[in-house]
Amino acid sequence: MFAKYQSNIAGHGIADIAKWAFNVNGNSSTIQTIAINKNYDESTLTNGKIAPGTQGSFDIIIDATGSEVGVDYSVSFINETNKPTNLKFIYENEEFSTLQDLENSLVGTIDADAQAKEKTLTVGWFWNYETGANNQIAENDIIDTNEGSQNLNYTFDVVVTGTQVVPK
Repeated sequence: MFAKYQSNIAGHGIADIAKWAFNVNGNSSTIQTIAINKNYDESTLTNGKIAPGTQGSFDIIIDATGSEVGVDYSVSFINETNKPTNLKFIYENEEFSTLQDLENSLVGTIDADAQAKEKTLTVGWFWNYETGANNQIAENDIIDTNEGSQNLNYTFDVVVTGTQVVPK
């Protein structure tokens, strides 16, 4: 015969899960259209359309308010069509010729313990009236004129990605 004592003692596991919150321009799933001709210097914009000599800016507002973890963010631009050749971008006093070049500067971290969990990325844009050095102005005027004659519609999509910072 065999006999033994056996006991089972049950316990309960528990862990609070850190809250995740990530919004861009007030939305959690999609960003509304960013129309660069909606935020402009009225004295330089012609009939609501951009042209050589116009400038303006747009904001990308990243908000991790309520998140209990740090957030790494990055901005990318896809599906760009019909960008005027001489249109340039400015972010934090640095000039960029393309949105793809600009992307590398639109990255950062909002720490889990940050007092302010909102970050506004203001991207300026400008299309100079005359572009380039003296010997390039005539050539760039031809480019601007050709592109302006085509009645183009400049479009791009913005993708903002938020990723949890890896805990240490």
